[in-house]
Amino acid sequence: MAKIFKTPTLETTRLILRPRTLEDSTTLQKYFNNWNIIKHLNGSIPWPFPETGNQDHFLNDVKPRINTGNAMMWSICLKQDPTYPIGVVEYRLNNSYNRTDQSDRGFWLGEPYWNKGYMSEAITATNDFIFVNLGLEKIILDNFKDNIGSRRVKEKTGATFLRTRKEKWRDTEIEIEMWELTAENWKKFREDNA
Repeated sequence: MAKIFKTPTLETTRLILRPRTLEDSTTLQKYFNNWNIIKHLNGSIPWPFPETGNQDHFLNDVKPRINTGNAMMWSICLKQDPTYPIGVVEYRLNNSYNRTDQSDRGFWLGEPYWNKGYMSEAITATNDFIFVNLGLEKIILDNFKDNIGSRRVKEKTGATFLRTRKEKWRDTEIEIEMWELTAENWKKFREDNA
């Protein structure tokens, strides 16, 4: 039986990362319903994005995986308003997708908050938790090759590039960059950046 992990609230210099709730769906929908975000995510996400898409995804996909111990998801909030989410970070645990080429982490941030260092800050806090508190040894990460922002977060948080693979996405084929972050490399990265 999979161990069930409870998503804790984490705090950084500028952010509160708290467990994702159904109530977050309305605000997150406003930011997620954006082609600039969706074009870099799983091709099964519909476009145009449905009006209740964020709520449906949480209820039918995320919440069942959280309840069975296969995922942890944080809503990213600025400290000045910890009730107002601007994005999410998810770690998929216990091989919940049962694929060796599937990323163990996913994230997105509302476009008005890009290029301010918020995602690197959120990833640093969540990486500390999964490597130190949960004791994970390694995570696999991926991004579309043309998703420069996602690549920069990986580079800025100590991940090592592994390879590129091709994958069918909507009606085309795209290149996906695969990365690895080990607990040992994370510890070294944190020591070097203390």
